[in-house]
Order: sequence, then C-alpha cells, then structure tokens
Amino acid sequence: MTVSTIWKGSKIAFLIIGTTIGAGYASGRELWEFFASYGPQSQKAVLLSMILFSFSCYVIMMVSHRLQAPHYRMVLEEIVGLKLANAYDVLIFLYLLSTTVVMFAGSGAILVYWELSYWIGVVLIGILVWGVFWRDVEGVMSLNSLLIPVLIAMLALACGLFLWQNNPTGIGWEKGEGHVLSAGIAFTALNILPLVAVLSAIGSKVEKAEIAISCVVSGTCLSLMSILYNQSLLFVSHEIMLYDVPLFAILQNFPPQWMVGVSVVLWLAIYTTAVSNIFGLVSRFKDYVFLPQWAVAGGFILLVIPLTTFGFTKLIQILYPLYGVLNLFILGMILLYPFKQFGLPYDKH
Repeated sequence: MTVSTIWKGSKIAFLIIGTTIGAGYASGRELWEFFASYGPQSQKAVLLSMILFSFSCYVIMMVSHRLQAPHYRMVLEEIVGLKLANAYDVLIFLYLLSTTVVMFAGSGAILVYWELSYWIGVVLIGILVWGVFWRDVEGVMSLNSLLIPVLIAMLALACGLFLWQNNPTGIGWEKGEGHVLSAGIAFTALNILPLVAVLSAIGSKVEKAEIAISCVVSGTCLSLMSILYNQSLLFVSHEIMLYDVPLFAILQNFPPQWMVGVSVVLWLAIYTTAVSNIFGLVSRFKDYVFLPQWAVAGGFILLVIPLTTFGFTKLIQILYPLYGVLNLFILGMILLYPFKQFGLPYDKH
C-alpha cells in the first residue's frame, strides 16, 4: 500500500466526514436528540451508529466502483431496484435541495448574530461553494481535506478542555437498552441519503484499497469525536434546555474568544455540508444539461438563494420525519446487500 493510496483514501474520508458533520452535528443538537438525551447508556448507541455508518459507506462505494456509476441513480437501482429507485431519486433531490437551503440560511443567520447583513452571509456562502466546482471532484475532496481536520480539532479541543476541567468520572457504557440502541440505527438512517448521493459519484473514481481506508479513517474519527462530544453533552444535560445550540452550554464558562471560534466552526460545518449537497445534485444532473459542472452548480445555487426567504423550515419539518421512515428501509437494503454476493435469495425488483 503506497503513501499515495493512503493519502487519497484519507481525502475521501474527509469528504465522508464533511457530508455527515453539518450544522446540526457541530452544534451538538443532533447528538443530543439522538443520543445524550437517553443518558449515559447512549454511548453504546453512538458506537453502534458509527459501525453501521462505516459499513454502509463501504457498501455504497463498492457498488459504485463495480458499476462504475457516474452518479447515485445506478447505485440506487442496484440496491433497491428500479421501481423504488425512482422514488428515492426524487427523495434524494428534495433532501439535498432542502438541506442546502437551510445551510445557506444558516450562513446568513450566523452573520446576523454578529450584527451583519443576512444576505451577505447567504451570498458569501453561495460564491464560495460555487468556486469549488471549477476544480472538478478533486476540488471538493481537497476542500474537505483542509477544513474537516480543523473543524474536528476545534470541536475535540473544546470538548476535551471541558471534560478535563470538570473531571467527569468516565464514559458511560452501562445499562444499554434496546430503545437506546435503536437511536443509533435511526441516526445512521437519517444521514444515509446524502452519503448515497455523494459517495455514489466517488466510488467509480477510486480503488478498492482507497475505499477501505476512507471507511476506516472516517469511522474512527467520527466514533472518537462523537463519543467525546456526547460525553460532554451528558455532563451538561441539566442545562441543555436553556440553549438552542447545545455546544454553547459546554462553552458557557469559556473565555469570550471561544464564541468567535465556535461561530467559525459552525460556519465551516455549514459550508462543507452545502458543498457536499451541491456536489450530489451536480453529479446527478450534469449528464442531462450538457454544461460544465461549474455552470450546473451555479444554476442550483441561484435556485437555492431565493428559497431562503420562503420560510423553508416548515417544509423541513414535514420532510424530515418522512426521511426518517423511508431511510430506515434503504439503510436496511444497504446492510443486507452483501448477502446478494453470497448467492442468497435477493430480488432487487
């Protein structure tokens, strides 16, 4: 195994992590809702979720690699069959588009917090996302290989300092219960659609060894970060209800300069998620419009910007529960897919 293989696999891992760590994760809200709110036993659910996450990523990219799929449609057809692929094709488009709108709006909201114009934040993220697509897929992976280590380091440092200062007794693994472990499955399911969209376009461009490395690296990094973050949230669980952003509960006694750093981390999380979402949309539609990918990306960005004024949060509140139900099925199909390779009965139609 060469250094080049390890490096490229690591870059793909950063893309995977960047797709997963959005504003919800970086703020601590997703981890609180799915894990920490269940108490100390939730650490087992975190570990289960990361195992399922890594395995799902591996299956998606290996299917894409074998089919040499240019986008997620071929991978969907292989995993869930032609009829269901049509439904999931529409669902993924809505998911990517709606979450991109939320990310753009989140960028504007962060600048409003610092008493700047909302539209500066929206337009700024639009320009910076668009600039990535002048460099093809390597631009996306290069972006994440630079930003994601910084993002993880800042979150890990904040949580590590907090735990060190408060000297918690240890990580809670005890009293695991079935409904707690099911939260880990649900967390994986809710994050599976963007991974299908993005990784399906990556698998055809990498080697098997790079796929394996990317899954191990991304799974390990997310596992360690999630366990550390979740433990910090457990320690401030009695104060979480006072904060819209749970991370602020962790940092409440930190110096004011940390708030600047937190704002930067949250914006980077929003940015990387927006890049990954637009990349998934571009990969799906660029073969139909016969334009350079930067032009296709620009079209989607121009579509997203005005949607930030329409109160799209209400639509998200309707779509997300639907995503949760439908994603459980596709997650199950991904996890069961390897059995097809052993010649077991598996009717994809």
